[in-house]
Amino acid sequence: MAEKKVRVLMAKPGLEGHWVGLLVVSRALRDAGFEVIYGANMTPAMIAKTAVQEDVDVVGLSILTANYMRLVSETLKELRNHGKGDVLVLLGGTIFEDDFPALKEMGVAGIFIPGTPLEDIVEFVRQQTSQVDKSTRPFGTLRAAQETS
Repeated sequence: MAEKKVRVLMAKPGLEGHWVGLLVVSRALRDAGFEVIYGANMTPAMIAKTAVQEDVDVVGLSILTANYMRLVSETLKELRNHGKGDVLVLLGGTIFEDDFPALKEMGVAGIFIPGTPLEDIVEFVRQQTSQVDKSTRPFGTLRAAQETS
């Protein structure tokens, strides 16, 4: 019997429309064997509810707007309020290096700026989740998260 795959929720907090990075990283994680739930644009509360509903191990946030500190803080608060405070949180996007320490102190495990090699992101998630080929299937799965109420 195959072990449980590491489940990753990929989401964009807010209404921003820059999708390419989220799609590319989602596909790289899927191709590396992770189960990826594609959440799209969601409020921080929706991200937390979906993380619980989907029983994810990792939440990946993609933000290319200047309000990432507020969005990350709200998302982490919602995750804690929904009992998912121990989930691995990743942040990708245009993030000022001066903000890295504050984001890590908030609880962000990994920060990835544009140009980060996909292999580095995949390896980081593997190391942080101790994932070593947890399935007999060669590829992960990518699907859209169902709307939560």
